[in-house]
Amino acid sequence: MSDLKSKFLQVYQILKSELLNDPAFHWTDTSRQWVDRMLDYNVPGGKLNRGLSVLDSYKRLKDGKELTEDEIFLASALGWCIEWLQAYFLVLDDIMDNSHTRRGQPCWFRVPKVGMIAVNDGVILRNQIPRILKKHFRDKKYYVDLLDLFNEVEFQTASGQMIDLITTIEGEKDLSKYSLDLHRRIVQYKTAYYSFYLSVACALLMFGEKLEDHIDVKNILIDMGIYFQVQDDYLDCFGDPNYIGKIGTDIEDFKCSWLVVKALELCNDEQRKILYENYGKGDQSCVAKVKELYNILNLKGVYEKFEIQSYEKLIKSIEAHPSTAVQAVLKSFLEKIYQRKK
Repeated sequence: MSDLKSKFLQVYQILKSELLNDPAFHWTDTSRQWVDRMLDYNVPGGKLNRGLSVLDSYKRLKDGKELTEDEIFLASALGWCIEWLQAYFLVLDDIMDNSHTRRGQPCWFRVPKVGMIAVNDGVILRNQIPRILKKHFRDKKYYVDLLDLFNEVEFQTASGQMIDLITTIEGEKDLSKYSLDLHRRIVQYKTAYYSFYLSVACALLMFGEKLEDHIDVKNILIDMGIYFQVQDDYLDCFGDPNYIGKIGTDIEDFKCSWLVVKALELCNDEQRKILYENYGKGDQSCVAKVKELYNILNLKGVYEKFEIQSYEKLIKSIEAHPSTAVQAVLKSFLEKIYQRKK
């Protein structure tokens, strides 16, 4: 896989070069330098799991057969489209959440001289995706399906973000509206589609499959995405910021986190009062009281039990799929995230 990863990274340089010389816009030296720096800062950072998963999934669908250089390039280009989408979401998400760090460095909008120009940079990132698709996939039978897929997933993710944001409006904070059902709804739309389903869907289309024939695969990947977000919620509170690369702020931000939903389920009236009085406050003493309550309720233990049950349920669903190649794709996804620490 390390050889494929180096080829994947080479494709980034090719795509970036094409975009920086895009004939649709007459670049000045200043604008080209800005976009060059903006892309390097926001796109290739992180673990690249979403992008690499297209390549990995496509290879598994081919039962491990050697990929041609053209197949490696095309699968990598689709993977990078997902990383571009991720960069677009994160640049804007960090502004909305007023975050400070991302991937161990300052958020793009906090970089000197960037500020709110980052909003337009996000729009540029998003608009570069169809340009990559047009240049490299226009003659493919599945071109329209790809455009459809990216548009659909972007809409679903933005809608999930909207539900998340409107539950945390200042002055309208109300813990009583938080439930597992609301949490699942936010996560399904905000995270699961673009972080899990999209990579496999790209690989399936490239392999010549119709997405409507794989609804079961979609459902398994959505469940996996929900499990992944619960992990994220857990790590936001209990993970090591130096290891994760960001400081968790779900408690201060009044997020509909899996932890607060479980706490509401398990607490008594007195504990509920502590939660209502301290959750969503920026004061670190309030945050400490919420974390103390999480420990009293043994949310670490509750989470560990949830993790094992989720894993067993997902394995059972995966093994029920008739295709061993598809099973291999789904299992490789699950193994990457099971009991992760960042």
